[in-house]
Amino acid sequence: MAGRRLGTLVAVVALASGTLVPGAQAAPHPVVFGTASALPKTHTGACPATVTLSTTVKVKAPATLKYVWTFSDGDDGRTRTYRAGGKGLKTVRLSTTVKAVGDARGWGAVRLVSPVKKTSRKASFAVTCTGSETLGAGDVWDSVVTTVDTPGTPDAAATPPPSSSSGQDAARNLVRKATIAFERTTAAKCPVTFKIHGSFEGLPAGAQTVRYRLAGTETWKTVNVPAAHGAVHSTVLETLTWGWETAENSVQIELDQPDRHRSNIIYYFKCRPPSAGTVGVAAEDIPLTGDGGPLAELTADAMLESVRTLSGADLALVSKYGMRKGLKAGPITFSDLYQVQPDGFHPDVWSMTGAQPRKALGHVSPTAGRLTPSAALRYTVTGGVVTDLTLNGTPVSDTQVVKVAANYILRYGGQGFPAWEGAKSVYRGGPDDTGALASYIAAHSPLAAPKGDRVTVR
Repeated sequence: MAGRRLGTLVAVVALASGTLVPGAQAAPHPVVFGTASALPKTHTGACPATVTLSTTVKVKAPATLKYVWTFSDGDDGRTRTYRAGGKGLKTVRLSTTVKAVGDARGWGAVRLVSPVKKTSRKASFAVTCTGSETLGAGDVWDSVVTTVDTPGTPDAAATPPPSSSSGQDAARNLVRKATIAFERTTAAKCPVTFKIHGSFEGLPAGAQTVRYRLAGTETWKTVNVPAAHGAVHSTVLETLTWGWETAENSVQIELDQPDRHRSNIIYYFKCRPPSAGTVGVAAEDIPLTGDGGPLAELTADAMLESVRTLSGADLALVSKYGMRKGLKAGPITFSDLYQVQPDGFHPDVWSMTGAQPRKALGHVSPTAGRLTPSAALRYTVTGGVVTDLTLNGTPVSDTQVVKVAANYILRYGGQGFPAWEGAKSVYRGGPDDTGALASYIAAHSPLAAPKGDRVTVR
């Protein structure tokens, strides 16, 4: 008995003093969480608003972290992996960007899956929207971008990405605005290969070096801008291939500059349907009428924007065929998109003379009414004949060549409309139309309803 008590006493003393006694001291924890923060912690002003949630973690490299962002509204992000290379202690900042389209209070935290199971402190935030009717009910915020940084010092790691609030920081922000565009290079919907074209505005004079990365990835890449660049410098940034196993359905780039500027988001849903959550907000009801009305006008604008940069399209035409209901004022969920664009057709672009689309524009489909144009086109139908057709306020002549974006079903005489005889294909690189609509809503929220006045029937 005395021997056993003495052995126990030695073990306790060894733990307290740090003496290396086999089995007496637990191995050091391989992962230690640091501070958690939100930037900004509070926001009062226009919405949508973005908030960056961050937490730091120290890990003994080499190590592989598997983690999930978890949120107060019950949503969890997907499991992500970060591999810390090299040797010794490494500080990593894990960040996610939350987009709030209405009044919101919440928090985010990182839950480690491996090499240990533990959860970080909570990064809390509050958003109060002003300037319009606020949205305080329902799912009004979601995580939209997740990133990993490995800053050079632990102190820097404890700080979220800096904002460009000072003039000194603004002077180092090389790019004022970054925009990306999608170009599909395969006929298949999935697997799909596509290019991401980037455009950078506001660059200073002279040769410049712009660093960017795909949001949610770790590797920075470089674009060398020549000294003779214009007001906008454009280039192909990435060529990506997604398949059925791909866990992504959106692309965005982040710039390595003080304001951590991010581009627009491009969605593509044919390889992976969207998850639950919101994509944007409607400032008012956007109704679906007999001929399509405001909702069809919205989808035409979205279709044109998805292909205009790379194709030079002048206008888009859509029918209300397949559209099930309009959008209500308030948060727009991903599931709402499938009530508007359920088929996922790819927008393509054709060229034709001004005389060629008149037949289709004058036609009334028994199932889809009349064709609805994007904002720049207006037409009048009198007695079944198009008597007035203008583009950007200027009459379209019968010999004028225009580029028209639409899905191939309309081009070849589907949905109750006549085929576009003589139309020539000029571009086939568009995304799916559901993804195009999501990209447009994300870029233009809060959405005002189009007036529904682009077609006049007498």
